[in-house]
Amino acid sequence: MRYEIIGPLADRFDEVLTPAALEFLVALDSEFAARRVALLDTRRARRDRYATGQFPDFLPETAAIRADPDWRVAPPAPGLTDRRVEITGPTDRKMTVNALNSGARVWLADFEDATAPTWHNVISGQLNLIDALDRRIDFTDPRGKRYALGAQLATIVVRPRGWHLVEKGIVVDGRPVSASLVDFGLYLFHCAQRQLDAGAGPYFYLPKLEGHREARLWNDIFVFAQQRLGLPRGTIRATTLIETITAAFEMEEILYELREHSAGLNAGRWDYIFSVIKNFGQWADFVLPDRSEVTMTVPFMRAYTELLVATCHRRGAHAIGGMAAFIPSRDPQVNEVALDRVRADKRREAGDGFDGSWVAHPALVDTCRQEFDAVLGDRPHQLDRLRDDVAVTAADLLAVDKTPGRVTAAGVRANLAVAVRYVDAWLGGTGAVALGNLMEDAATAEIARCQIWQWLHHGTPLADGGCVTEDLVRSILAEELATLAAGRDGEDRERADRAARIVEDTALGEDLPAFFTTGAYARHLGPARRPVPVG
Repeated sequence: MRYEIIGPLADRFDEVLTPAALEFLVALDSEFAARRVALLDTRRARRDRYATGQFPDFLPETAAIRADPDWRVAPPAPGLTDRRVEITGPTDRKMTVNALNSGARVWLADFEDATAPTWHNVISGQLNLIDALDRRIDFTDPRGKRYALGAQLATIVVRPRGWHLVEKGIVVDGRPVSASLVDFGLYLFHCAQRQLDAGAGPYFYLPKLEGHREARLWNDIFVFAQQRLGLPRGTIRATTLIETITAAFEMEEILYELREHSAGLNAGRWDYIFSVIKNFGQWADFVLPDRSEVTMTVPFMRAYTELLVATCHRRGAHAIGGMAAFIPSRDPQVNEVALDRVRADKRREAGDGFDGSWVAHPALVDTCRQEFDAVLGDRPHQLDRLRDDVAVTAADLLAVDKTPGRVTAAGVRANLAVAVRYVDAWLGGTGAVALGNLMEDAATAEIARCQIWQWLHHGTPLADGGCVTEDLVRSILAEELATLAAGRDGEDRERADRAARIVEDTALGEDLPAFFTTGAYARHLGPARRPVPVG
C-alpha cells in the first residue's frame, strides 16, 4: 500500500511523521479500515430504524453477558487509580502546560471535540505530547509570561477523534485515513514507551461509540498494535465515553469487550443530549426545552448516570462524571452563582458514587476536588459502592418527554449565537471557545444546531408567544451574523459568512445531518491536495 503526506511539513513535523510511524498507520489502516466503514454503515441503518419508530432496547443476544455476575475489567493501571479530578482541553502548547500543572489527577488531551482538526493542530498536538513527556515543553504568551512544567503532573489520557471522521493530511492508496487511527496510532507509536518509562502507560478516551461492536473493534486494534510494537497485552487502557443513547443500552457489553484494556466509563453529558436529539428528534415526544434547562437531574439524564455508576462498579470499573464547563468571570457575582452550581453538580456526582469528574478550567480543579474529597477522604475511589438500589429500564432511558422546561425566544437566540460563533472559531482553528462564561466545544455546538432543527421540524410553541418558524430563525441568525462580523473584512468576514452558511445548512434543512463537523471538514478544513510522496 502506498501512503502520501498531503499536509505541509512544518518545523519539526518530521519528528512525528517518521517513516516507521507512517508504516504503523498503514498497517492499522490495512487491517481495520474495512471494519470501520462497515460499522458506520450499521450506524446509518440504526438511525433509519429509529425513524420508523423502532426504538432501542437492551440487547437480547447479549443477555448472558449482563447476567453473568463473575467477570470484571482489569484492575486500575498506574496513574489511573485516583481520578477524582480530570481536566479536559485541546493539545495546543499553552493548554498542555496548564493542564499538566493544574493539580488535576488526569488530563484528557483532546484531539476531538475541543480541537479544530486543522493539519497544524493535529500534528503539532502530537509533538506537544512528545515534548511534554520529555519535559522540554514551555510557552511564552504575547505579554511575555512564561509557562513551564512543574514537579507534579497530571496523567495524560488522549482522546482521538471519532470513527466518523477522516484525516485528509495522510492518504493511503489515494483515500484519507481514519482520524481515529491517526490520532491513536501516532501517539501510541511515539509515546507508549515514554509513558511506560515514566511509570504510567498509553491511555485513551474513546469517543462517540454507539455500541459494543465498535468497542470490539477498538479492542482488536489494541491487541494488534501492542503485538506489532512489542508491548505487553493489556498495556493500553481506555475509558469509554457513554455519550450516545445507543451506547447507554450496551454499557456492560462495552466494558466486556474492552475488559482487559478497560479503564471505565464516562458520562459525556453534552454529546449524550446531542445524540438523543439526532436519533429521535423527528418524534414529538423527544422535543427538549432550552439547553440550559436540560440538566443532569432531569429524569432521562438521571437514569443514564445512575445506570452508568451501577454498571461500572458492578464490574470493577471507574465511573467518571460529566464536565463543568464554567469559565471564571471578572464579575464576582457571576462567579459566586456559577461556582455554587458547580459545587452542587460535583456534590451530586460524588454522592451518587462517581469516582471522579471533569472540569474545563484549572480554576475549577479545587472546587471539584473538595466535593470528591468530602466523600472519598483518603480512598482513591468508591468502586466498593455497588449501587444495588439502581434499577433502570429502557423506558427510563427514553423518558425524554418527562423533561420539564420551556422553549423560549431567548433559547433560540442562544443556540444560534453559540452555533455561529463556535463554527466561526472552529473554521479559524480553535476548537474550545469561551462564550458567555462557558467553555463551548463541538458537542455543545451540535446540541445548539440540532435543537434548532428539532424545534423547526415540530413548529414548537414558544413560551413567550408564537412558535419557532424558519422566518424567525433566519432573522435571528442574520442578526447574530451581523454582530459577529461587525468590523471584520476580507478573510475574517468571509469566515463568518461561511460559519452562518454551515449553521443554516445543518440546522434548517429538511434532513438533519449526523454531524456538522464531517461536511465542514471536508469542504473547509484540512490541507489541499499537494501530495508529498514518502512511502
